[in-house]
Amino acid sequence: MKLHEPVTGGPCWAELGTSDLEAAERFYAGLFGWHCAADAGARAGGCTVARLDGAAVAALVPLDRRGRPVAWNVSFAVRDADAAVRQVTAAGGTVEQGPADVDAGRSVVAADPTGAVFQLWQGRSFPGAGLFNAPGSLGWVELLTREPGRAADFYTTVFGWTVTASDRYPQWGIDGADFGGMVTMDEKFPHEVPAHWLPYFAVADVDTAAADTTDAGGTVLMLPTSVPEGPRIAVLRDPQGAMFGVYRAGDER
Repeated sequence: MKLHEPVTGGPCWAELGTSDLEAAERFYAGLFGWHCAADAGARAGGCTVARLDGAAVAALVPLDRRGRPVAWNVSFAVRDADAAVRQVTAAGGTVEQGPADVDAGRSVVAADPTGAVFQLWQGRSFPGAGLFNAPGSLGWVELLTREPGRAADFYTTVFGWTVTASDRYPQWGIDGADFGGMVTMDEKFPHEVPAHWLPYFAVADVDTAAADTTDAGGTVLMLPTSVPEGPRIAVLRDPQGAMFGVYRAGDER
């Protein structure tokens, strides 16, 4: 993506809610080279922060309530979480949790009108990830939805995003700096799969990452593919069931 640090309205953090924290730490440490350690400042407890060369790149947390699926969650930076909540609800979205104060900021879990869950983050001492686009770090976010028009109306209203016009693959941006895209879910997607945000992490070699995923007990959902005029990508699932994408570092759009 064309963003290299957290900016208001842009993706600032990725957080994994998992059913087996220790197993997830081992998996992603092996896949991305993350160094995982408990966050001593997290009041809720159980939060692990993943780092690369000292920079925080993601969080791994135990599932916070029964029924919430194992999944990666994407956070978007806002200046005022309470004002953002009002914008979300006015635009047809819902608030699932928060706003809630934590040590480093103020957090909200919300859903867009098509059902995709995302998070809002009002950073205080912690603005978000300290590294983007480098191997092992977040480099793209993708919305998968069955109602692309409704989703575009929602996100452009709430965040003021720009949208690159494309029937094949619209891209989200801030003042034209693209950071993500949107896929229309068609009949190839099982009915039970809800709309969702999918984070993509940069890797040095997509094919190696796919092979390492299966060797570690995960699943390749979409085989490594070179997108015409785009990056080489794959979609993977970790052993606990969380989906995520990888793309070849240096192929940023």
